[in-house]
Amino acid sequence: MNALARAGWRTLSLAEFARGWDEVGAQHAAPLPSLPREFLLTFDDGYASLDEHAYPILADLGFTATTFVITDYVGKINTWDVRYTWDRLAHLSWRDVEHWRARGFEFASHGATHRRLTWLDDSAVEAELHGSRAVLTARLGPEAGQAVAYPFGALDDRIVRHARQAGYALGFGGVKADGDPLHLPRVPVYCWDLGDTPFGLRDDLLGAAGRTVAHVANRCAVGTSILQSVRRKSAPLPESAVDV
Repeated sequence: MNALARAGWRTLSLAEFARGWDEVGAQHAAPLPSLPREFLLTFDDGYASLDEHAYPILADLGFTATTFVITDYVGKINTWDVRYTWDRLAHLSWRDVEHWRARGFEFASHGATHRRLTWLDDSAVEAELHGSRAVLTARLGPEAGQAVAYPFGALDDRIVRHARQAGYALGFGGVKADGDPLHLPRVPVYCWDLGDTPFGLRDDLLGAAGRTVAHVANRCAVGTSILQSVRRKSAPLPESAVDV
């Protein structure tokens, strides 16, 4: 982030990004909406470590960010996810969200429970997208309901249709996109992105390699979805629901 700031990059709000995308999105399937050295910085999941390790650094640099939160898990630990660490990880609380929102940071939807939407039936997709948006707009106002990042970057035409019906104006998936504002691309930043342009935003061979790695990593996330599905199926039913 320091390298980007020294190189003259600036972060965009969702509204600024949307305006820029309206101008050039149909011609360029890339996450930069308008001028070089402007970008929308995003985080998924909304972990509490952002409050300690990321947001203060960004604020000191004059940067902002949009965080896509899992609304059913705000203020809770990540029992929705596969257990990769010894201890479960905490999510931002609503108090944290409101504190950083007052400092210019934005928050949007990452679904209600972080389920892979393309594997759900229509009613479950509607519950994930409508439910998350309803919570965000009730807590933070209508502007918090303008964007969604699809869990695992998984979407198709059906999911885009549901997102549009739910009232979202912007939808973010993986590296690839089709020009629809509800099917927008993003590129990740990795630990090796140490220069003044992240690999995913470069136009050379390193940029192509960065986007390829990002696409493969996103595809590999299906393993998490499979483990989630297995865990749900093997979980015991509540006592009141057991058929005796």
